[in-house]
Amino acid sequence: MLNVFAINGSPNMAKGRTALILNPFLDELEIQGAKIDLFYTSRLQLKPCNCGRLYCWNDSPGECIHKDAMEQIFPIIKQANLLIFATPVYTPLPGEMQNFLNRLTPLLDPHIEFRNGRTGVQFREDVQIDKVVLLATGGWWEKENLDRVKRIVEEFAAVANVSFGGAILRPHAHTMMKDGQLTEGGGIVIQSIRQSANELVEAGEISAETLNQISQPLISREAYFHR
Repeated sequence: MLNVFAINGSPNMAKGRTALILNPFLDELEIQGAKIDLFYTSRLQLKPCNCGRLYCWNDSPGECIHKDAMEQIFPIIKQANLLIFATPVYTPLPGEMQNFLNRLTPLLDPHIEFRNGRTGVQFREDVQIDKVVLLATGGWWEKENLDRVKRIVEEFAAVANVSFGGAILRPHAHTMMKDGQLTEGGGIVIQSIRQSANELVEAGEISAETLNQISQPLISREAYFHR
């Protein structure tokens, strides 16, 4: 069985535009037999990471210095095969999501190694994660505005020595809806998102064609700036 841990960094939680693309993705994974654990950063109220001290590496390996919601979440994350980051993009990443990402440090084994031209580590032996996926929404017209958060998550996967399954990027996400209903283009995007979940299960990654369908413009640049 595929165990999925998903973290949604939207302050609007289940009602935001990030949930609009995350929910059909998770629904399709569940249809494929996955077990889903979904959390929201805004509900966790996590303390900021104290990475400068590296207590979780040097003083008490694998144990976080902070005692908060992560104590209950760590065992769930350790059992997940797939880790999903879902986030809106501002400038460039909501602080609570960046904080959550930093707070994953205790799950990493501090024994460094040099591979593929870079220094990295890997997850501890009791962590099952072998793949990371990103879903991100933005309000700006161009997809490139989401590239920075994509690099952040790709870098995390590379440092942890796990595969990056793909980045589902949806620019000008507000145009998927009108008067509370999906637009025609929004419906096509949702269909492609469901397809991406199936590809991930069947092939281990999402095809470039499907990712491009998800990110395709739903409004011209001229119309966007003159709306």
